[in-house]
Amino acid sequence: MADDTRRAGSTDSEDSWLVNVAEGASRDAGGVPVELLGDYLRLLADAAVTGRQPKRAELDSVGLLGSRAAEQGVSAGRAVQLYLSAARRLWQELPAVARSRDSEVVRAAAAAVLHVVDLAVATLAEGYAVARRDLVRREENLRRELIDDLLRGESDLGGLVERAEPFGLDLARIHQVALAAPSRRLPESDAAISALEAVIFDRLGDRDVLVATKDGLLVVLAPADATTAGRTSPATDTANDLGRLMHSELNRLPRGRPWRVAVGRAHTGLYGIARSYEEAREALTMAERLHLDTPVVRAHDLLIFRVLLRDQPAIVDLVHDVLSPLTQARGGAAPLLATLDAYFATGGVATESAKRLHLSVRTVTYRLDRIRSLTGYNPADPAHRFTLQAAVLGANALNWPAQQLPVSG
Repeated sequence: MADDTRRAGSTDSEDSWLVNVAEGASRDAGGVPVELLGDYLRLLADAAVTGRQPKRAELDSVGLLGSRAAEQGVSAGRAVQLYLSAARRLWQELPAVARSRDSEVVRAAAAAVLHVVDLAVATLAEGYAVARRDLVRREENLRRELIDDLLRGESDLGGLVERAEPFGLDLARIHQVALAAPSRRLPESDAAISALEAVIFDRLGDRDVLVATKDGLLVVLAPADATTAGRTSPATDTANDLGRLMHSELNRLPRGRPWRVAVGRAHTGLYGIARSYEEAREALTMAERLHLDTPVVRAHDLLIFRVLLRDQPAIVDLVHDVLSPLTQARGGAAPLLATLDAYFATGGVATESAKRLHLSVRTVTYRLDRIRSLTGYNPADPAHRFTLQAAVLGANALNWPAQQLPVSG
């Protein structure tokens, strides 16, 4: 018995049986490195034979092993399985206890071993959790910095390619950017990001997809079909699919509703990502300014406003010359402008315009006559309609008459 006790507690080459226990536990846990056991087996052996409990410094070492497991990418379940399997195997191999006929000795040894297992596994899990939180925090910071640089069109292409690789991004591919804006301040961004990642990864896979936050918005960078690069048509519309997917998932969250999603066009390469992002931001701004009731907007659908605003002095002159006489009407220009907007949106049908505006047909026709008398342009005349509609689009883009027209240079 004395020889057996000396064998279990020794620290020299005679305790090679501990190596066998460690290797068996490693196999049980799917090949987790035996180095992650540290001195854990010796702590168990000492507890079984002498009843000695681990010191604080020894438990701290176990916590560091938990941190190392997280950094090496070992799952928490595998790490815990390694420790539990090691305890089971060691108990089976302890000669001193196994040969004892004194039940009190066996009971005391088992209690001592189980106490060490409890302390060690709890400390291991705590160290693992702390390291995982640090890793997630570092990854989130790296993700945020990468997103910021990608959306800015950072010029260090080589550096960005290297930084994007761990996130599974191929910057040579075609991508599009979608933005989601909550009705109020962005709520529980972690929950929103997790929800989007789950559904988008399921649909598109986890490569070439990045979900993050920026300036109070949720940002999704996703791959796009090569046929849609630089253009979008109803027949090849991946933007609507991504936008609807995001909107549907976000609306399941308890906060943030109603959400508005804007999707930029698909473009190639690094600078294409920044371009798609700017288009999505512009689409969000324009949708709010135009009071659009659709929850998902595409940059492609708002191209006409970009064209109009590209020559702002010209569109300012058009709005001023064509529509400013409407300010003379009772109630100002806004009701008449809304009537024109509805009239053009319904294909020039007064009855449909009345339904959209919740007005009588007589009121709509009266307003159309008033517009003709004030501006000299007849909304029903095809020769005048284009000028009036372009002016209305320009007014919406400039948020007139809610805001004063910019001074035309």
